[in-house]
Amino acid sequence: MQAIINAVEKNRELMLEAQDYIWKNPETGYREVKTSKYMEEQFEALGYDLVKAGDIPGFYTVVDTGRPGPEILILGELDSLICVEHPDADPETGAVHCCGHSAQSAALLGIAASLKDPKVLEPLCGRIRLCSVPAEELIEIEYRNELRAKGIIKYYGGKPEFLRRGYFDGVDIAFMVHTSPNPTFSSGLGSVGCLAKKVTYKGVSAHAGGSPWNGCNALYAATLGLQAINSIRETFQEKDIIRVHPIITKGGSAVNAIPDTVTIESYIRGESFEAILEANKKVNRALCGGALSLGANIDIQDQPGYAPYRNCPDMIDVAEEALSQILPEEEFTRTGKIGSGSTDMGDLACIMPMIHPHAPGAVGRSHGSDYYIEDSEKAIVSSAKWQLAMLTLLLKDGGARAKAIKEAYKPKFKSKEEYLAYLDSLADGGDRITYLENGGANIRLS
Repeated sequence: MQAIINAVEKNRELMLEAQDYIWKNPETGYREVKTSKYMEEQFEALGYDLVKAGDIPGFYTVVDTGRPGPEILILGELDSLICVEHPDADPETGAVHCCGHSAQSAALLGIAASLKDPKVLEPLCGRIRLCSVPAEELIEIEYRNELRAKGIIKYYGGKPEFLRRGYFDGVDIAFMVHTSPNPTFSSGLGSVGCLAKKVTYKGVSAHAGGSPWNGCNALYAATLGLQAINSIRETFQEKDIIRVHPIITKGGSAVNAIPDTVTIESYIRGESFEAILEANKKVNRALCGGALSLGANIDIQDQPGYAPYRNCPDMIDVAEEALSQILPEEEFTRTGKIGSGSTDMGDLACIMPMIHPHAPGAVGRSHGSDYYIEDSEKAIVSSAKWQLAMLTLLLKDGGARAKAIKEAYKPKFKSKEEYLAYLDSLADGGDRITYLENGGANIRLS
């Protein structure tokens, strides 16, 4: 482990400079042009040949040890969030890295630089795939729908999109360390998944003062739908960890006109695909009820978001053991909890063993206006050491540990193709109400 410590320390300034640049140049998902270019240039300066996504940001490279063995994927995320209240938010876009991804990318660069040291590679076998991946934060659904319509992407998240493109073919195990305000290095049991929704209420515009009776108020229909969602929350069972949190992205065009179009974005989060789909039926029924009450129509577009996941128990053991060897002064915490946030690391967990643990070093509320990387030592330098230590435990001794973990793992889906086919089956859309001449209506919930 001393070789890892020496190599990472040698590349300390490289990592800290990367954190500084990426923090100051935040970009949201599938827009990370500057960030990806910066990372590409840094990797190429280290001598790496890259496979670039091209029409979207992101890339990967493969380090081949020259010795047969498993392939391990290590990831870093490129995108930021939007939090206009944050003091460091981009004044034009509101983008800011109040998610820790800037530290992830900086640590990934340090890992790449350290793997150029022969002493770090010496005990390893197999291959190491290093990937800068876009679009983990599931935001700006309208923009991602535009990319879908153009055929540029198929999936909202960067990891399922890279999975579809074959960028993870041949990988046996994956991991990525996220930066956290928690005080210790840690791992939970996993996290919930989500379904992404875009809802359009369709009414009829009319003069709001002169002849409102000639209109059909889409905003009133939408507020009834939102109230209906709030009224069914007590039907969600705690064990399913259901979260529904809609926002109105368009509520009308002019105060003196009855709103004819109102749009809503939301997630349905849940502990399992089954729980998400059951909750989604209830939510769609509530949303349709709002439209039906006003005589409006409603287009509900449901698209797969991210899969629920469980950190592989054997990989949690690897993470704890690696920390004790590389950073014995640090504490490792097993939270024993399933988080109620979502990440597209869950999509990888559907087909391979993985872990998504956390390193300390941030302060404030995740995704909030007071989030910062306060301790770069832990968030970046120690994170890089920890990840290289995990990699070493997996790929030393002919990759025995990695082989055993893969052999014991029981994925939810047998292959990438089976999983992506299931994702595609979750997509649905179109108007949900057909009004009949006799005054009745037919409603399609799914």
